[in-house]
Amino acid sequence: MTQKVAVLGAGKIGEALLSGMLRGGWTPEALLVTVRRAERAAELRKRYGVEAVSNSEAAEIADTLILTVKPQDMAALLKELAPHVPADRLIISGAAGVPTAFFEERLTRGTPVVRVMTNTPALVDEAMSVISGGSHATEAHLALAEEVFNGVGKTLRVPESQQDAATALSGSGPAYFYFLVEAMTDAGIQLGLPRETAHDLVVQAAVGAATMLRDSGEHPVTLRENVTSPGGTTINAIRELENHRVRAAFIDALEAARDRSRALATGQG
Repeated sequence: MTQKVAVLGAGKIGEALLSGMLRGGWTPEALLVTVRRAERAAELRKRYGVEAVSNSEAAEIADTLILTVKPQDMAALLKELAPHVPADRLIISGAAGVPTAFFEERLTRGTPVVRVMTNTPALVDEAMSVISGGSHATEAHLALAEEVFNGVGKTLRVPESQQDAATALSGSGPAYFYFLVEAMTDAGIQLGLPRETAHDLVVQAAVGAATMLRDSGEHPVTLRENVTSPGGTTINAIRELENHRVRAAFIDALEAARDRSRALATGQG
């Protein structure tokens, strides 16, 4: 790789990207990291062989800056970076809810920005990363962002206007599944199963169902109907879920998550 890439704010997601790039063929010499604590820098240097530098050094040295800090910390980081970022630097942002215009207004005119919403399964190389280009991002910039994030899962390009919806559905999505597993496990305990047994049953059901959704090509309705015998146990359970408006509750929940993403974009606490 001839590009030099810096991961700024290399926490869990940043480290996952770093690891994915190295497995994908990037060399340690092509990668830089920035972190707040010296012990964290030493840890990443020992684990991956990458150099830890300051934010300003990264901006001056690297061709691409991947910003993985929290949304509320982004304005301060951009203020620090702005004097050091020329217009030919590619900025890749992983901050939920922060639009590309936020970066373009604070950096040198013409700076290309790519916005990426990823999720925590990046830690196990099963992320879904949603990519949108700013007004100065080219096909080459989008392709580079895809190359980076393909190292930790799948990528999908969408118009930036769809990013808040994607954040609600996919960025927050793993939490909904954890919540469902938690509820089903508690139900199993209520039905008389030991917690460990209930947990194992629910987790394997989730893994198996997800694999069938991914690999079968069947619509989820078809897969659900294949399990739902007339007058059987499953239809009784589905009836109760519908009686409790679970489907409507999910729609309401995702709308609330989308609205929060929009609020973050406008700086509302």
